[in-house]
Amino acid sequence: MTALQDLDTRIQQRLDGTVIGMRELIRALVIAIVARGHVLVEGPPGLGKTLLGKSIAAALCGRFSRIQGTADLMPADITGVHVFDETAQKFVLHPGPVFADVLLVDEINRAGPKTQSALLEAMAERQVTIDRKTYRLPPGFLVIATQNPHEFEGTFPLPESQLDRFMMRIDLGFPGAEDETAVLGRYGTIAAAAAVMGKPAPGDITTEQIDAARECADRVHVSPELLAYIRGIADASREHAQIALGLSTRGALALLLAARVAAGMRGSEFVTPDDVKLVVPWVVPHRLTLSPEAALEGRSDRELTRTLLERVPVPR
Repeated sequence: MTALQDLDTRIQQRLDGTVIGMRELIRALVIAIVARGHVLVEGPPGLGKTLLGKSIAAALCGRFSRIQGTADLMPADITGVHVFDETAQKFVLHPGPVFADVLLVDEINRAGPKTQSALLEAMAERQVTIDRKTYRLPPGFLVIATQNPHEFEGTFPLPESQLDRFMMRIDLGFPGAEDETAVLGRYGTIAAAAAVMGKPAPGDITTEQIDAARECADRVHVSPELLAYIRGIADASREHAQIALGLSTRGALALLLAARVAAGMRGSEFVTPDDVKLVVPWVVPHRLTLSPEAALEGRSDRELTRTLLERVPVPR
């Protein structure tokens, strides 16, 4: 078993006792963690988005912070502020929750656009600028954000520039009958419901294990034909009549990195088109801006993503 496969197994086992019926979603999160990407988890209220974010954050060693998105949340509530210290006779930074290894932003689209933009620099460059002074964030800084669907009242849709900084969007739907029955059985007592709302126990996954998994992923070979295939998907998204804004270069790079990690997780030494197809639903749809005509026809970003894969020839 490679270091990458071992990391996937450890995180799956760590979350198995808390999160039910989300194995593929957890695998997507592992891919993003190894590829140093941020993750957006979207779905209606009450399906376990916050629990999933808290649980995977707790599984990773390091400092964990949480922000609850609200309409009155201000940028300084995220980044921190300088406060004058009477003793030292100078301004001292009181760091905000962004100074963490893992930051959970719960219901990010309930925060206003100005507050949402406070995360742009942190997510792209792993640093924040406060009062014209720049502060570095931990090298493994990871944002796990949750949001309710855009049509829910009291939400502010994320701008394209911020959506593009999320490596993946994981769509959380209603669980199957068997999984939902298991949830009811496990958390159907007052004591169990109270326990799951508490703070998860610290994890045992070290930064050394994550670094070893990243080195393993970097050794996975990507052929020129696969690079052309990924570029073909990006080009097809930019030329599609019903897509106003297609896949960016950052998005194509995210697709490559995610496919590389996915290949390593199954023990392969090289990336195949199937690895690319596996991660496309997580990496591509949220980066597409539909044309007005497509929106009027009721098309979805997921549906148009499927048409892109049908249009691009698969290398042999």
